[in-house]
Amino acid sequence: MPNIIQLSTHVADLIAAGEVVERPASAAKELLENAIDAGSSHITLEIRDGGMRFLRVTDDGCGIASDEAETAFLRHATSKIRTAEDLGEIRTLGFRGEALAAIASVSRVELLTKQREAQTGTFLRLEGGVVEEKKEAGCPDGTTVTIRDLFYNTPARMKFMKRDSVEAAAVLACVQHQALAHPEVAFTYIRDGKKELSTAGDGDLAGAIYQVLGRDFAAGMIPVSGAWDSYRAEGFVSKPMSSRGNRGNQHFFVNGRYVKSKMLTAALEDAYRNQILVGRFPCCVLKITLPETLVDVNVHPAKTEVKFLAEQEVFSCVRYAVAAALREKPDRPEISLPERPQAKPAQPEAKREQPFFRTMNAEQFRAFSGQLEKHPVKPAHPEVAKRVLAPEIPTAPEREKRLPVMEQVQIPVSVPQQAAPAAPEEETKDTAPYRLAGEVLDTYIIVEQGESILFIDKHAAHERIRFEAYKKQNVPMAAQLLLTPKTAELTPEESAVVLENAALLERFGFGLEDFGGGTVLLRQIPAELSPEAGEAALAALAQDLLDGKKLDPDALRDRMLHTVACKAAIKAGWHSDRRELEALAREVMERDDLRYCPHGRPIVVTITRTELEKQFKRQ
Repeated sequence: MPNIIQLSTHVADLIAAGEVVERPASAAKELLENAIDAGSSHITLEIRDGGMRFLRVTDDGCGIASDEAETAFLRHATSKIRTAEDLGEIRTLGFRGEALAAIASVSRVELLTKQREAQTGTFLRLEGGVVEEKKEAGCPDGTTVTIRDLFYNTPARMKFMKRDSVEAAAVLACVQHQALAHPEVAFTYIRDGKKELSTAGDGDLAGAIYQVLGRDFAAGMIPVSGAWDSYRAEGFVSKPMSSRGNRGNQHFFVNGRYVKSKMLTAALEDAYRNQILVGRFPCCVLKITLPETLVDVNVHPAKTEVKFLAEQEVFSCVRYAVAAALREKPDRPEISLPERPQAKPAQPEAKREQPFFRTMNAEQFRAFSGQLEKHPVKPAHPEVAKRVLAPEIPTAPEREKRLPVMEQVQIPVSVPQQAAPAAPEEETKDTAPYRLAGEVLDTYIIVEQGESILFIDKHAAHERIRFEAYKKQNVPMAAQLLLTPKTAELTPEESAVVLENAALLERFGFGLEDFGGGTVLLRQIPAELSPEAGEAALAALAQDLLDGKKLDPDALRDRMLHTVACKAAIKAGWHSDRRELEALAREVMERDDLRYCPHGRPIVVTITRTELEKQFKRQ
């Protein structure tokens, strides 16, 4: 066995640097945090070649005293804590005094700094952590740190760096996190001479989200503000329809520090339960504020992980604040119909004719969730009025002859002599009177309310109604005994899991027996399901149970109720009589909780009179 020796200071510094500085983004993060702690109002980060050859951070903060410039690059040299007790109440982003020493030990560094009250500034040049030059210099207030040739003396680390574009993207993400955490600071990010990000620094978080994450992202967000004891959660979360396929756009900040926390992620997603599609994830920019004594930030070299003294209180604060925000925002999507291109140049205003027909095929109709015409305008012909305003319910033979989808939908509308007077403002609210106008494609119920036309997906609405009813019952579902047992062909894994959970499935109305070879015998099914739907529901429940190994019991029960409610609900394409349509429309219009089906699809979409009249060139 080799002899035990003490490593040299240089080698020890290189090892320590590996914990703090993993890549250019790590160095950028440490320098940005120092700049923020220095009270800067403007910070600029510039990189070239992904930050490996050149990375510079400039701020207008308090600067460093000339006689302390060299000390700043020593390990564990800091101005932010003094005693061990200070570690229990950290109010700054940096505190360990390791960052500058770690960066300097694996790169060539230049420091240019000046305090506001000083006459001149200080220039310092280091290579591999060793001071090579120090002198007075003329410079503006604040600090500029330039890093060149990162990892030039650690080839083992250098060979693991990714392409310049990948490293540059990581640096950009670091700037984005700080810009979202501190909207009061103006950030500028320049890559290879091109400005890629700039924020106003006016303290407006909504504006920072727009500038950092883009217009489309910002448009899908709703504000959050809530408190729980000593904890507060503020920021923005996405509407259920604006979810993403991964968690990459979940940004959490604790006392101004960007963190990664499975607990905070779980609290956020729990608030979206039953309102978002399976496999989709909400987005957020959430700031959690709490007393410094209730959180420990000294648990990870990069300071991206924290420990809470009372995790349940933090969980509840985030979960209920987000849930309250989702309840307050109805989030009924509005249809945006594209303008049809004009084949001929527009005629003078006096001679312009209003279109008599608007044509749309059924596929477009479904994509928009609607084709409409039910404004208080008389049809052009009595036969049209009979066919459109009071459609007859076809007999069964007629329904069988009817084509499943109309290739074109044409709705003739007469041109009134003058526009109808605008409805009073109060009638446009959700509580205003409404009128059931009919149904289209045996799928969408049309309701007129004030200056808006609402399209209700009857399957999504009925599915949500059944789901909520099942949840409130909290008792075994009513079951129907099958006179002739039905077989369900499952995989061996699915068969094993449903038979293992036969007692649980019995509460959902299923009676099962093992038929061998992966086949399960269904002797009873939920009363609201047909035998065919019962078999499909069992297959879906088997998958829920397999996935449920990672779910808590309440989430698993909700997933199973999703499946049963979906199979029991009215299907799109089924013909419904007037009473069914009226009952569904009444439930949706009178209940504020019917916004999304359990899988996250919208129940209602809206088009305003203004949008409709644009299509008919009335505006």
